[in-house]
Amino acid sequence: MSPANRGASLTQAVVFVDGVRTPFGKAGGALGDARSDDLVVKTFRELLRRNPSLPPARIDDVAVAATTQIGDQGLTLGRTAAILSGLPVSVPGYSIDRMCAGAMTAVTTLSASIMAGVYDIAMAGGVEHMGRHPIGEGVNPNPRFFAEHLVDPDALQMGKTAENLHDRFPQLTKARADAFAVASQEKTAKAYANGMLQSEIVPVAVRSPELGWDLVSVDEGPRPGTSIAGLATLKTPFRSNGRVTAGNSSGLTDGATACLLASEVVADELGLTKKMRMVGFAFAGVEPEVMGVGPVPSTEKALARAGLTIADIDLFEINEAFAVQVLAFLDHFRVADDDPRVNPLGGAIAVGHPLASSGIRLMSYLAKDFENNPTARYGITTMCIGLGMGGTIIWENTDLPGGSA
Repeated sequence: MSPANRGASLTQAVVFVDGVRTPFGKAGGALGDARSDDLVVKTFRELLRRNPSLPPARIDDVAVAATTQIGDQGLTLGRTAAILSGLPVSVPGYSIDRMCAGAMTAVTTLSASIMAGVYDIAMAGGVEHMGRHPIGEGVNPNPRFFAEHLVDPDALQMGKTAENLHDRFPQLTKARADAFAVASQEKTAKAYANGMLQSEIVPVAVRSPELGWDLVSVDEGPRPGTSIAGLATLKTPFRSNGRVTAGNSSGLTDGATACLLASEVVADELGLTKKMRMVGFAFAGVEPEVMGVGPVPSTEKALARAGLTIADIDLFEINEAFAVQVLAFLDHFRVADDDPRVNPLGGAIAVGHPLASSGIRLMSYLAKDFENNPTARYGITTMCIGLGMGGTIIWENTDLPGGSA
């Protein structure tokens, strides 16, 4: 779009051009010696390599999310990663923090600028090195949170918020959570066996002082062969005789994600792929101590704004921070635990959840879901967010006629 035409339309359609990620490693494991900013750089360079028709100077802005913005996750990651990736110095960048929905918020914030006609193309990313930066590192909560009973202390420990969900909804049993977790592992194993995940993963060279150089090209977290009987033996670390375990939760994870976004007109002009089109998005707040229910109101708000209902949604990518959080969403919308539309490639219980990066991982999975289900029209990516929030984006299959564009 020429500068003279910028702002001519306030309803520019936004498309998801491409998404990639590093392998996800266990916290401090396979990617333990990698720098967070270098992980982002790997994903940015891969996006540029895979999309050679995109002149890098056409990128209007870069946003990168991290929950713990210190050390190698600090120094305005969007700008530093852009420079380190070799983007022209004319391309600006910034950082975002909305905890687990950091990358999702990077996408929605940049997309809003594209919708408004002030941007044509943008690059979003997210990273979390939970081995180097544990949850809550350097945090100093305001004492008013607790002294004035504004926030329950449980709200700062995500595992406790998951136990609170089990309390609030007794029908969400540990047996259901364990069954969902086993299914996530099975679907992930099947997706790997069928070559569904490898295309989005950028191998990362890592150096160990003891072992020398190695190339990490697969996720470290999946545990194929996980069984209900095996999960039943795991400890419940957040509460004695609780229901939340390491087996029905996402693990502590290192990894980075990135994606390209563009106005549909400019994507066509440059010959870029259009994997899916953004229909709308919403964020919503809930009580912080039951943050896992956040995707319910954010999805209701997004659907209402789009003039859709849950019956219109053909595919669901729901972040599996905890199995109980996904089950709360499914029960609310009367979707079966084993509905094949839900996380068909598996999810975070198997591959991991590197906090701020996971939103784009959901989008890459949904783009693959559309490819595997060509008659599906609408899909959502949704996730719960720390301190009591939820985020939802509705996407549309660009290959179907009569779309929203």
